[in-house]
Amino acid sequence: MRRSGLWHPRLAAVVAGLRHTETIVLADPGLPVPSDVETIDLVWARDEPALLPVLAALIAELVVEQALIAQELTDSRLLRGLDEHLGSVPLKRTSHEDFKILCRTSRAVVRTGETTPYANVILTAGVPF
Repeated sequence: MRRSGLWHPRLAAVVAGLRHTETIVLADPGLPVPSDVETIDLVWARDEPALLPVLAALIAELVVEQALIAQELTDSRLLRGLDEHLGSVPLKRTSHEDFKILCRTSRAVVRTGETTPYANVILTAGVPF
């Protein structure tokens, strides 16, 4: 058993296997996930787990080169939390329709219980050097 970090076996394996420029999506329960993209389902109740703690756990394990959200995301609490957790990681925006198209090429979609509208973020893997 690990001392710290991600304890979810599949999520830990996907994060460890991400290569430079590959993406992983953190999603609300309503984001449509293409059938050929792996879904790691963490949701166990409404708003559980919330998106920001899952983001924090991923950022602790993954070099993130860029993050992408839908321009329709306007919730100030969530936007502040994204800024705090991402720090110097560039946060870009696109339309929700384009966001859904980009999910098709993601390595995996991690479903959280977050119910804030448009609470989805695509993380692009970077390199530590």
